[in-house]
Parts: sequence; C-alpha cells; structure tokens
Amino acid sequence: EAPTSAPTLAIVVRDQTALRASPHASAQQLALLWQGEVLEVRGERIDHLQVWDHVRERGGFVDAARVRKTTLSPAEAPELLALIRFVRETPGSEALGIGIAAAYLKAAPADTLLGATGAEAFDAIGAMADRLAQRASAGSAASAGAAQGRAEIALAAHLEAVARHGVAFRSFERDGTMRICYDGDAFRRVLANAGADAIQRARAALGLTRPECIDPARPVTERQSLDLWRADLLDRVDTARLPSLWKSRVAMRRASVWSALAFQRARGDSPAAQEAARRAVVELADVKRDELADDDVAAWHDAAIRVGASRWAALAVLAHAPAGNVRIVTRPGEPGQTCVLLVAAKGDAGAPLARRCTYGVVWAASATVNREGSAVAIAVQPMEAWRELWLFTRQGKDWSLQVLPPSAAAPELGYAEFAGWVPGGRQVLVARESRNAKGLKRNFEVVRLDTLGTERQAGDPSVLGPFMRWQDAGWKRETVSLR
Repeated sequence: EAPTSAPTLAIVVRDQTALRASPHASAQQLALLWQGEVLEVRGERIDHLQVWDHVRERGGFVDAARVRKTTLSPAEAPELLALIRFVRETPGSEALGIGIAAAYLKAAPADTLLGATGAEAFDAIGAMADRLAQRASAGSAASAGAAQGRAEIALAAHLEAVARHGVAFRSFERDGTMRICYDGDAFRRVLANAGADAIQRARAALGLTRPECIDPARPVTERQSLDLWRADLLDRVDTARLPSLWKSRVAMRRASVWSALAFQRARGDSPAAQEAARRAVVELADVKRDELADDDVAAWHDAAIRVGASRWAALAVLAHAPAGNVRIVTRPGEPGQTCVLLVAAKGDAGAPLARRCTYGVVWAASATVNREGSAVAIAVQPMEAWRELWLFTRQGKDWSLQVLPPSAAAPELGYAEFAGWVPGGRQVLVARESRNAKGLKRNFEVVRLDTLGTERQAGDPSVLGPFMRWQDAGWKRETVSLR
C-alpha cells in the first residue's frame, strides 16, 4: 500500500457509489454515496481508494473510477473551471457541478475570485442550484410510482449533498404541492462582482425575483416592499448589452413585477397604480415572442396573464361609459372592503338595486351596461393575478349578482373579462384565460346572462360569429388575450 501525498480529497462523480468495508465489490456496503459528496483520501488499495467520510464519521473504500481526486492546489484551478463549464448545463448533474465549483473556489487564488472567473463560478453555482430546486419542485408534484420514488430519493440526496457545500434552499407549500427554491446567495455574489458580464447579471436578477418563490405566508404588509426591491433589482440590469432573448426574459419578469405593484398601489394611490400598470404593459410589449426559446413560452404566458389581471389600472378614463337606466357606485364598507352598489340612473345610492362588498380591488372604470339596460359588467380583482367578472342581471324588476371566475379550479393565475354585449339582452361575450398545474387555458365564450352557462366557446375568437360581429372595440384595443 502506497500512501498518497497529503492532503487529497475525492469528489464522488456517480450516484449510488458504495462505501465498502474492503476494496472489493463483494465487500460489505457501509453507506451509499451520491454525486457531489466529498471524501478525504487516506490511501489506495488495488483499484479502490481508502477514504474517510467526515459527514458520516466512518471510513471505508470506494471504487477509484467513481470519484475524482483533487488536492485543491492553485495549479488545479483552471482544470476545475473547465469541468464546471462542461457539467453546468447537464440536467441531473447539478450536485456534481456544485461539488466541483466548491472545490474550484477553494483552489483558486482569492484575487481571481474577484474577477470574471470568480463571477463565472458563482454564476454556475447559482444556475445549477436554481435548476436543482426546480427539478425538486417538479418531482414533488409528479405522480407516484416506483421510478418516481427512485428519482425523489436521488433528488433528496442531491439536495443534501449540495447543502454540505453551503448551498441553501427554502421550502413552502403552494397550491397543494411543495415548492423548493434556492436562496440565491451565489446570485447575490454575481451581482456584487465587478467582473460579471451582462448575461450573468441578468440571470442573477431573474433567479432572485422568481414570483413562484415568494412565500405565500409572507404578510401582505411586506409584499409591496419586496416587489419594489424586485423591480429595482431588475431595473439595474443593463438590457442594452443583452442579446434579444435575454432582453425578452428580463422584460417578462419586469412586466410581472410591475403588474403586482399596480394591484398593490390601487387601494390608495391611483396615479402610482396607473404608472405601474402602464409600465407592465410596455414591458410586455417589448417581448419578442418569435425570438423566445421553447422553455420561455410558459413564462411569457404567465407574464401576460399577470398583466391582463391588472391592466385596468393603466386606464385613466372610463373605457366603457355606463349609460342607460342604471349606474355603478362604490362606497367603503368594513375596514379594507369596497362595496359595489347598483343604483338607478337618477336614484339614490342609499337605496341600491343590488349591493355586494369585497376585499378585492373594484375597477370602476370597467363598468359597462348593455343596450337593453338589463345587465351590467364590472371587473373585480381579489388577488394580484386573479380578476373576476361580476355581472348584475335583471329578472323582471329584481336585480341579482353573479360572479364569473377565470376558471373553476383553485385560484392561481387568471382573469375573466367582458368582451362585448350581444344584442337582445340575453348573452355576453367573455374572454377567460387561466393557468394552473395542468397548464394554460384560454377561451373566448358566448355566455348566457341568466345562468352564466357557456353556449359556445373557442380558443380563437375569429371562429365565433358573435365575437366577429359584437366584440367591444375598447376590449379589442386593450386586452392581452389576443396577443
């Protein structure tokens, strides 16, 4: 047995590497190791390395072909950086890539880490940790099965392995599934590094501002300050130095953030809400749909739905001037509530024809009355990415209110909006778009006013005769559903 020169480490490069009691494949298995784990090498025997596992506090032997030795000397830093570049874009190898990157950070001279190569290493760690978190979140939402069970075991082992290198994750429940998110430490180091290039800075900003990684338990009072921080971080990205794809990615995220701010500001600062909503619309318009990668299409739809939910904040004047025998009046209700009152055109708000209160934002500018004076539509937004269509309808002399949501599924993202009145007073045109765990759904519908039942629907309004004849001009001009 020839002792190795001190000190040498071994990075596990293959999953399910056995730590054995002796240097033979038939020897007792002491533990199962996963890629990215680090062992201390204390000797060699046959084709195995004698190692010490500091995490499990036990020694043993591993197959030398399943690990990579390193002494963490400065001379090895260029080779380790080359390995990072090779592994970083390989799905499933995130733990290995982070393990190699951690070794590089220890091997490279300190002044090197303050420049471009240091930014590259931290960028790689952030990208791989972010992708690992997304894989883990997707795995938690997948269906059960033997193969799925094995995949979940591997993901859990990879998360544990990278945690030993200082990579931290946050987890919380969202819509019945567990969401795992990277805490973004490496991305923050990229932004603080003067040697980082424009794409690295953009990737870091996007990694730190994911809307799905906002804890749903965060108090509402803290949400606006968080979104202001997200908006400021994204505004610091120099998009003039970015290629078209990355410009669009940043624009999509900016649109999402500013639409959230529009909703939050609508309760007390209408000019600020209008400014935020207009900024969201402008950012969405800057996205070049034809130049997006396939993986970005879902994010594009996500941003569009968020903008669509808050788009009424951007309108300074009434888009549909209510006319006829009724009008809409809003009044404060209980603390935090707004009450919507349907009042006769020349009547007193103290004796409304119908009344409903909500904690959501009532977009009074959206109120519109049909030609027959038998129905009124108004947009109400209870959450930042969820807008409902309220329909007041008359049966005889009595008025009632029905709420049309974006979808029947649990609220996630969506909006339902008025698209036009059909003459006769029995139908209304509605555009509905939503996204849930099953994907995106967008429909243009002809809806009965008495039951809110859908008589006809299509994914393209041009195939529906009533839409071609009676769609509202203001809706067609302002909606994002026709993108």
